[in-house]
Amino acid sequence: METEETSPFRVASTVRALRFALRRDAENEADAERADSGERSANERDKLWFKESSAKNLRNRDFLAPNTVLATLYAHGQVPSTVLSRILSLRGNGVLPVAGCEVMAEGLRVSVDRCAAFRGVLCGMAAYLRPVAQRQACVLINCPALHAKQAPPSPDSLTLGQLRTILIADHIGALLRRQGCSVSFCPGLPEESDIISCLRTLGIDWPAVSVSWTNEDREEKIRNILENCTYREREKERGKRGSKGEEMERGDGGMTDEVRINLKRVMEEVELHGYDPSLGTCTVQREALCHLAQLDRAIEDFPVSMATVLHVTSCQDEFRQQQTAMLWKAAGTTATQRLVICGPVKTPGSQMSSAQYLQLRRAQMKEASEMKYGDQVEGQTWEDIIRVMTCATVRFELLSTVHTSPVTLDVQREGGVSTKGPRGGVFVMYNCARLHTLFSSYEKGVEQGLYPEVPAGTELDFSALKEEGEWLLLFNYLIPFSELLDQSAQALELEGGGARVNLRTEQVCRFLVSLSKDFSSYYNRVHVLGEPLPHLFNQMFCRLLLLKALRELYHNALDSLNLPPIPQL
Repeated sequence: METEETSPFRVASTVRALRFALRRDAENEADAERADSGERSANERDKLWFKESSAKNLRNRDFLAPNTVLATLYAHGQVPSTVLSRILSLRGNGVLPVAGCEVMAEGLRVSVDRCAAFRGVLCGMAAYLRPVAQRQACVLINCPALHAKQAPPSPDSLTLGQLRTILIADHIGALLRRQGCSVSFCPGLPEESDIISCLRTLGIDWPAVSVSWTNEDREEKIRNILENCTYREREKERGKRGSKGEEMERGDGGMTDEVRINLKRVMEEVELHGYDPSLGTCTVQREALCHLAQLDRAIEDFPVSMATVLHVTSCQDEFRQQQTAMLWKAAGTTATQRLVICGPVKTPGSQMSSAQYLQLRRAQMKEASEMKYGDQVEGQTWEDIIRVMTCATVRFELLSTVHTSPVTLDVQREGGVSTKGPRGGVFVMYNCARLHTLFSSYEKGVEQGLYPEVPAGTELDFSALKEEGEWLLLFNYLIPFSELLDQSAQALELEGGGARVNLRTEQVCRFLVSLSKDFSSYYNRVHVLGEPLPHLFNQMFCRLLLLKALRELYHNALDSLNLPPIPQL
């Protein structure tokens, strides 16, 4: 069990403690004349401390309270000695141990006791690989791109924008499950269908249903509810009212008896915010009933009070999905509904389906591997490696951008995919494979009697980790990782109750690319497995323990993207 003294170090806990240490006496110290600028001061006080991240700044400080901030808290910006003493005495409850603090030209610097931080993290790494908090929420992730229109979707009919929504939905599900949420996906897809096979190739385990399965009884039930609900428009109420998206609801699949629902009344009476104000009335079509029946079936086992439905859809289909959400609300659902809106995927100079895009990336990955390894690239092992690397390329290309923003892809055949350089997924997988190679070499050295086994971390002297890249890897990646994993469910809890929600789905990919750049720089500069001399073993063991933790972080983060690590590239 974690106690105040043994709880894992957290950046947020440390910043909170530092903020409290500064502000505790601030009101008494500030000039009275500053009372007239209270609003400005309040805004600045919310950013009292900055965690450093660049190698240059980490050479002389780990946290900084700038002079501009200090001037809003204390008369003439003079920090009282009692505040400095209080900062030096901070400890426990997730707070990083403080080694020193001093007022310099740029502000108040704080330095962490790095030896203690290395020991605390590397001797208790498991706590840094899981989210800070576990939650009890139930989340249904709905992907409109996979709902049948005229026919079930296929890789050839799937647009790149729709593929992006599916990958984002899958990633959100993985992140929320790690945070303790119960997660289900909608809709169920016909088993053994081309789309199910395609998704499995991408590492996506989407729910499947029997080809003969039907939801017609539930569709009829929902239709009856809508026919008799208070939001149905009668003949005399219609006039010229309608929504700008009503025409999208017309066409094939119409009903014998037209049912029109006043979505604007639903929105106003239930007090839903953030929906398009032009939602008016829409005619209920068979396609919409199929969609609603799938949602209703998927959520029936969820406790109503805990259920949240995330509709992950493209910006082009947002209006239609808002209509669907309002229809479901009119049909009586009490689940909280939010929309995760995804920007378009652009391919300048080319039109390409998802199937063509996946085939292109696979061909490029195979070509790059053959150029590097020649005739070795054959057999099932290489087939698996190329498949995983293709998935990594695709996921990083489509997930590394903020989900509301557009993505532009280079789909020219001659562009190729390099296995070197900071190019997203390939670069990340390459550096993860380097760690596998390192530990394979070390284990062979142990078998040959060159090196002893790595002792327990409590037996090591971590002051041997003096290289600036080592602290950067711990401070920027190993310590903050658990807080990164916590962000998706946190966003659901903290964001307002509007229709849209931003879940920052780009964070894990960007984190891994940045980590890989810093790890690659460190690994190219430092020789980890040194001469088998006893006086060098302590430093080697410390480095191996650091890199073992880094390898576990890689595997953990890649798992949230459904990407298994590979042994070589």
